[in-house]
Amino acid sequence: MTAIIAWQVFGRFILDSSPSWTEQASLILMIWYVMFAAAAGVHEGFHIRIALLEERLGERARPVMRLVAAIVAVLGLVMLIYGLQLCWLVRGNVVPSLGISRSLAYVPLPVSGLLMALFALPQIWSGTHPVAPHGEGEMA
Repeated sequence: MTAIIAWQVFGRFILDSSPSWTEQASLILMIWYVMFAAAAGVHEGFHIRIALLEERLGERARPVMRLVAAIVAVLGLVMLIYGLQLCWLVRGNVVPSLGISRSLAYVPLPVSGLLMALFALPQIWSGTHPVAPHGEGEMA
C-alpha cells in the first residue's frame, strides 16, 4: 500500500498526472488491513477492554468477560453472514479503475468475522481475555 500511495504522490506532483487506479487500490488494501487487524486484536487481546474491572473483581469478573466474549463471537458471526451476502450481491460489479470484482474489496468482512468468532471461543470458555505483552497499550 505504501508503494501504491508513493506512486500516486509521485504521479500527481512530479508527472502532473496521477494514476486513476491508485486511490481505489489503496482503499481496498486499507479495508483488508483494518479487518484482519480487528481479528488479530481479538486473538492477541490488544483491543480496548476494561482491564480495571478484571483486576479489581478477579474471579467475579469472569461471567462478565464471558458475556463480552460471547457478544464478540456473535458480532463476528453477524459479520460472516452479512459479509457473505454483501460479497454475493456485488459479485457482478466491477471496480472500473482496477477491473476487478467489487466483492474482492469485501471478502475480508466475512473472513475476519469468522476469525473473530473463532478467536473469541477460548475466551468464552475461560472467562479471561488474552493479555497484550507488557507495556503495549498502556498509557502513562
